[in-house]
Amino acid sequence: MRTVLVLAACALGACGGDRPGGGAEGGAAAFCERAMTAVDAFLQRARTEHPLPNDPRFGGTAVVGTQVELAGGLGPTAHDVLGTQYQQFVSMMTLVTYDSTLTPKPYLARSWEVNDDTTEIVFHLREDVVWHDGERTDARDVAFTYALVTDPATGYPNPGYFDLYDRAEGMQVQDDFTVRIGLRPHSDYMDAWRALTIMPAHLLADVPHEEIAAHPFGSRCAVGNGPFVFREHRPQDRWIFEANPAFPDALGGRPYLDRIVHRVVPDQTTLLTELLTGGVDVLVDARPDQVQRILEAGLEVLRYPDRRSVYVVWNSRRPQLADPRVRRAFTMATNREELVQASLMGYGRVAHTTIPPFHRAYDPSVVPGVAYDPDGAGRLLEEAGWRDGDGDGVRENAAGTPLHVELKYNTGNRQRQDIAEIMQAQLRTVGVEVTTTAVEPSALAAQVLDPDRRDFDGLVFGYVNDYRFDDRDLFHSERDRGPYALSGTRVSEMDRLMDTLAVMSDPIAAKPLWDEYQRVQEREHPYTMLYFPEKIDAVGRRMRGVSFDVRGEWAGVREWWIDAGRR
Repeated sequence: MRTVLVLAACALGACGGDRPGGGAEGGAAAFCERAMTAVDAFLQRARTEHPLPNDPRFGGTAVVGTQVELAGGLGPTAHDVLGTQYQQFVSMMTLVTYDSTLTPKPYLARSWEVNDDTTEIVFHLREDVVWHDGERTDARDVAFTYALVTDPATGYPNPGYFDLYDRAEGMQVQDDFTVRIGLRPHSDYMDAWRALTIMPAHLLADVPHEEIAAHPFGSRCAVGNGPFVFREHRPQDRWIFEANPAFPDALGGRPYLDRIVHRVVPDQTTLLTELLTGGVDVLVDARPDQVQRILEAGLEVLRYPDRRSVYVVWNSRRPQLADPRVRRAFTMATNREELVQASLMGYGRVAHTTIPPFHRAYDPSVVPGVAYDPDGAGRLLEEAGWRDGDGDGVRENAAGTPLHVELKYNTGNRQRQDIAEIMQAQLRTVGVEVTTTAVEPSALAAQVLDPDRRDFDGLVFGYVNDYRFDDRDLFHSERDRGPYALSGTRVSEMDRLMDTLAVMSDPIAAKPLWDEYQRVQEREHPYTMLYFPEKIDAVGRRMRGVSFDVRGEWAGVREWWIDAGRR
């Protein structure tokens, strides 16, 4: 499963207009007015019933600066890494969470039982968690969320999480705080419940599933149950969250911060200036070429393992990209080591397949990958029928059509721009004409994620890899209309291997199949894999208690606090 790295809010209609939603009379405005009025009342009661503890760490507003909006907002179809982190760690809750060693720990579920043959899980929920409008969170919310995301009409971006769970009977509510679900044995089966954010049934149960992505809940009135309460969203500017005074003591209680402001600053240079001058306290995704300046200013730079991968997706639906030899030649003509140095200043490593370094199947010796070999790339293109017959420096096929590709990337991302421009120059040396096009993120999302459009040749892109690794949402033939099926790959051998690996729980027995899968992926070459970057964030002078790890920036947000003398 994957989460999109960089796409803006309102992608795929995620910020729908003022239309009715789920029986909310009067349309979106009335729905949100009722919801947020109830949230206001809840907060007023909670502040009275849970006075601020006598501890100097409590108080203050932390500003987090990023270049992008929370794509898809905070609704059930959120599909970017920032939005899903805010759901899981800030405003909402999952059944389980991971500690820093990636071991499942109780969260909304206080405990669970798995039967001996791993065909059934029973979750026992906490009884002291309430939605931010005052309604209690219970088993019906969990069952509702499961039914919602397993309905194809919803457009949940990672349906593969639940392929091996019981969709026919669904999740069974045994009492107000107990649910049961069946499954087929498979590896890392708890990861789905680490990723699935529970949604409020009392607000969304009446919304038709095909309308949920456009419902105002996710972008204008996201009622959660986590340690911070959604308060306001100003599109393309900021999201504001306030501490939840009633968050259960057993889960850490009220966070130290009064508020978190997520600011959207599209220009990276401006964002750095905001960090240096105190306009933001945490900068997410600093560029490698900014590290030295941040350190010279006396600020903290945090480097840690990342789950991202960055690559170029080749749209095999396009005639000039249908032959895997062409796609492979493009990789051979690209100096990826140079890209790692130019784009990352060494903060990363070259990638050869989609399997990331943190996964147990990662084994560079299985697929050494194609070396930088422009001469070999030229020979492969000739073999595929592309020759420069007229001597103009651009190859043509037998029909005289020039070998031209348009390489798209999102605006505001200098690294993606560098990649596109370097590849443009390097592919030109082997007779490929490349046009680079920067597209505003929300427009790019509409162009590439919509299965009825797929309006691109090549796309500089990235995903955050999940802990349970499963490429079916990317490459499986039966999912070619899913939002992440960008390459149009339809290879029965890959389908067979992905389906088999999904149900294997013994890593030793699975290793030969993982090796075979990587070799087939390398042969078919749906992507030019570029690199696995290292994560680089920066922390301002006021902040204390900030630490990051492979789970992401917000896993420890309840422990952030601000030096009292700098508030």
